[in-house]
Amino acid sequence: MPLLRTTRSLRTAVLAGLLLSGTVLVPAASASATPLYKNSHAPVSSRVKDLMARMTLDDKIGQMTQGERGSATPAQAAAARLGSILSGGGSVPSPNTPAGWADMIDAYQKAVTSTGLGIPIVYGSDAVHGHNNVYGATVFPHNIGLGAANDPQLVERIGAVTAEETAATGVKWAFAPCLCVARDDRWGRTYESFGEIPRNAVENSVVIEGLQGRDLGDRTSVMATAKHFIGDGGTTGGVDQGNTQISLDELRKIHLPPFRAAVDHGVGSVMISFNSWNGVKDHGNKFLITDLLKGELGFTGYVVSDWNGIDQIDGQTGFTAAEVKRAVNAGIDMVMVPNDYQKFIDTLRAEVLNGDVPMSRIDDANRRILTKKFELGLFDHPYTDRSLQKDFGSAAHHALARQAARESQVLLKNDGVLPLAKKNNKIFVAGKNANDMGNQAGGWTLTWQGQSGERVIPGTTILDGIKAGAGKGTGVTYDRAGNGIDSSYQVAVAVVGETPYAEGQGDRPNGLGLDAEDLALIGKLKASGVPLVVVTVSGRPLDIAAQLPSFNGLVAAWLPGSEGAGVADVLYGDYNPTGKLNFTWPKSSSQEPINAGDGKQGLFPYGYGLSYRRR
Repeated sequence: MPLLRTTRSLRTAVLAGLLLSGTVLVPAASASATPLYKNSHAPVSSRVKDLMARMTLDDKIGQMTQGERGSATPAQAAAARLGSILSGGGSVPSPNTPAGWADMIDAYQKAVTSTGLGIPIVYGSDAVHGHNNVYGATVFPHNIGLGAANDPQLVERIGAVTAEETAATGVKWAFAPCLCVARDDRWGRTYESFGEIPRNAVENSVVIEGLQGRDLGDRTSVMATAKHFIGDGGTTGGVDQGNTQISLDELRKIHLPPFRAAVDHGVGSVMISFNSWNGVKDHGNKFLITDLLKGELGFTGYVVSDWNGIDQIDGQTGFTAAEVKRAVNAGIDMVMVPNDYQKFIDTLRAEVLNGDVPMSRIDDANRRILTKKFELGLFDHPYTDRSLQKDFGSAAHHALARQAARESQVLLKNDGVLPLAKKNNKIFVAGKNANDMGNQAGGWTLTWQGQSGERVIPGTTILDGIKAGAGKGTGVTYDRAGNGIDSSYQVAVAVVGETPYAEGQGDRPNGLGLDAEDLALIGKLKASGVPLVVVTVSGRPLDIAAQLPSFNGLVAAWLPGSEGAGVADVLYGDYNPTGKLNFTWPKSSSQEPINAGDGKQGLFPYGYGLSYRRR
């Protein structure tokens, strides 16, 4: 036994020396004057093989590590050999402009490509409804609205515009699309879902084609991320990051089809979900990641963890060696450790050297990551293509956002009050969401949770659109609280609903009803005797059954993004509403979860949506 231990120790020491010394590993390759991996005409697979032969263990572990811009400067990223940097929601350079982003990302690229093997980073950001972290970006409706629009070609075009604006800042990796199938509207990420049945996400997964373009190496392409694998929309009670307690058959039937479609579209990366499946965290589930995703679905891109996701595997604060080992061996290729990247690097190195994480797993992860970096053209063109900035937030892009807002509107009730007359009309507009860009854009807008504010981002509010659309002889009056309404008005438009939120803070276990301000406003407007149109701005169906009899018209506007004028286009009848419910609208919050095919009778069924009868 002592001899065996000594032999193993010597072997480990020799292995460590080989892995940590590039010259010892491949003296012939390192002597090459022009390395093959730097030859842009060589096949990607050959370039990857050549580069990996030159890499040390530290090089390889660095590629598997993603840090956050707020914790890793360009010099620190280069020293740690990080493979990726990300911006969390609201983590932005100053100034928060396309040029400011390009300057920041180019500084990272300059640092990392000037040292060692010169491997570029891939910069990631949550471009979930446009390049939403950057001021001036075109902000599109959230996925819930796009699912209601039922226009995959439109969604693909949105993906292409998002990619162009994202690439214009130097970001070449978008953490989108979310392909969750939300099964409980109390979940705070419901608005990130295209709908409650798999078909909604499957059909709209063409956004990947828009984001990635015909070739990842195109200047206007960015790598897409299918997220979150898997089951995040099916947690018990709609609890964010909770436990999805369903059978494998149901997982396959409800939550797997969108990811199969994403793989068919050639998606470059897949992000693992925070949730558990039957009590086991997805981040440590080898069956889900290696067997199901990489094996059965044949996914050849790379798998990335979610924000500090490995830290949740054992339920205790602070990730451990056991969690690192389990996550990497489960099949995660790149680990998002925003602040503790050095601790992760040191821990994974130790796990490799003690034999608990095999080099074959490290090499597989690197092969996947480096393949995408070569395909993205980062080795040949690491710096931002600033010529793309001329179209950032352009009128044409905003026109597409307005079209998306139009198509996402769902007309739920109309006793003849809609469409609004454009001429010789007297319209009273009220409500907290009528003139608030932040509210209509929702979460993931400039900041993680979003924020209220009349002019948070460039664009048009719903009130702007109503005023702009008014024709000859029509007056529009606005008061948020409804003060000043009287019987002289021909119609009142109340724009009510939710204020911004994102994951965690958006969970609503205690119900989906309107708040006190909205209820008071509706009561005041109805008491005036003026016909009432209600527009709900929200990230999910709301509990409005008790108030519905007092509405003459009801439109679900979802979260329309930067172009509230698209909502006004439908109110005026310039666009005949075509949107259909992609979520069953409950009679009350007590019905949750309620979904198509479960036998429950909702207030409005899945697929419901009216249009105007043309006279």
